[in-house]
Amino acid sequence: MATLLALSLFSPEFVPGILTASVKASLLQFGFLAGLGLGTGFLEELGWTGFAIPRMRLRYGVFSTGLIVGLLWGAWHFLSNVWGSGTSSGVPLALFMPVILFSFLPPYRVLMVWVYDRTGSLLVAILMHASLVAFWLISMPNAIAGVPLVTWYLVWAAALWVFVGAIAVVQGGHLSRQPLRRRGA
Repeated sequence: MATLLALSLFSPEFVPGILTASVKASLLQFGFLAGLGLGTGFLEELGWTGFAIPRMRLRYGVFSTGLIVGLLWGAWHFLSNVWGSGTSSGVPLALFMPVILFSFLPPYRVLMVWVYDRTGSLLVAILMHASLVAFWLISMPNAIAGVPLVTWYLVWAAALWVFVGAIAVVQGGHLSRQPLRRRGA
């Protein structure tokens, strides 16, 4: 958040929505309720973390699993953003697609897989997803579009990749705790 807040020093376009909202409590409430909503965290994570990730972790490490699922997650969100709203927020589709696909969702998913690898908890994954949605709604600058939007996505992604890298360094250069074996039912 501090990295994104630093952007507001360069332009008022980057001031987080919570700082400019006339009714801050309503924005906070909306962010948290949207994050906990069925469609955002709960149902998506039943598929991503409840189904796909445990199966992929039998074959791939945390980073590879997170990257693959993160790219698929980005494609899902690209389609839901463009087809669902009919807009790419004033950004040409040729630029919007790679920014959505390759910016913040893959590193965030790597972090989610890393946490899941340590907890085995679907609930924690749902709460991480919910916190991302809440963060997004609360911190996204109002009416941001075009190049500032792309910049905002890329700065957020860079901060997440630095965080992933820091975790890998602390973990001795790898993210996986131990190889997974198929668990008995």
